[in-house]
Amino acid sequence: MMTAVRTFKDQTNPARIGTSLFWLLLGIIFAAGNYIPFLISGVLLTIMGALTLFKQVKVGKTATITEEEGQAGAQRIGSWIFFPAVALAAVAVGISYTPLGGQVGIGIASVVALLVAVFLTKASPKTVLDDTDRMIQAVGTVGILPQLLAALGVVFTVAGVGDVISNAISGFIPEGNRFIGVVAYCVGMALFTMIMGNAFAAFTVITAGIGIPFVIAQGGDPVIAGTLAMTAGFCGTLVTPMAANFNALPVALLEMKDPNGVIKAQAPTAGILLVIHIALMYFLAF
Repeated sequence: MMTAVRTFKDQTNPARIGTSLFWLLLGIIFAAGNYIPFLISGVLLTIMGALTLFKQVKVGKTATITEEEGQAGAQRIGSWIFFPAVALAAVAVGISYTPLGGQVGIGIASVVALLVAVFLTKASPKTVLDDTDRMIQAVGTVGILPQLLAALGVVFTVAGVGDVISNAISGFIPEGNRFIGVVAYCVGMALFTMIMGNAFAAFTVITAGIGIPFVIAQGGDPVIAGTLAMTAGFCGTLVTPMAANFNALPVALLEMKDPNGVIKAQAPTAGILLVIHIALMYFLAF
């Protein structure tokens, strides 16, 4: 919402109205999503999609720092810059085991991580606001892809795509063969993630179509199998241009000449991790 106000005031942005409206609607959905009807949320998302389609969302004027300032900050803070992210994860996981639950835990952890980052960097409130606005605008519209793709995965599941996939591969997987079932689950997650662009979208579909009938029904622990399946899907995220916020955005920010440079660099790691996931699921889930 802060970015919406800033872009609205930015007279240099040729699409300041559309850009401001996009970020305002996103802020409303996140802040009040649990309290407004689903239909209203759908209408707001449709408007956001239309603004993006007609190129009415553009990066406006943001605060800048010199290369010298960036280098000085990097040398001063060093690897401690990663500590707020680690703190966020640790606090979120810890709170998820309390009655508050994971959703509240992520909210509290985000505040804690912000405070830790401010303490480490000695940043002023203005710097926090400036850099938050700059990050949001740099990520741009692709920042909402994870939420949209997760919703799309639920739609696919309700539409019966998982059943179609299950019926299609049932003739190829020998009945009772746990190893082939694990391979199909992990590889299926990676491949469908490459198609969808996000493991959240692939998870519900592939778990319904492959995970439940060919792994969990064979005695696999649903918690272990499901967790490893999700991260196996991220192996596909590493090697697909559909994951724009992971693989296309860094190319733009780093001004790389090869549009597939990030994917090429990550491909060997993705392959190795996928094999490791298959082994972990086979030996730990059963």
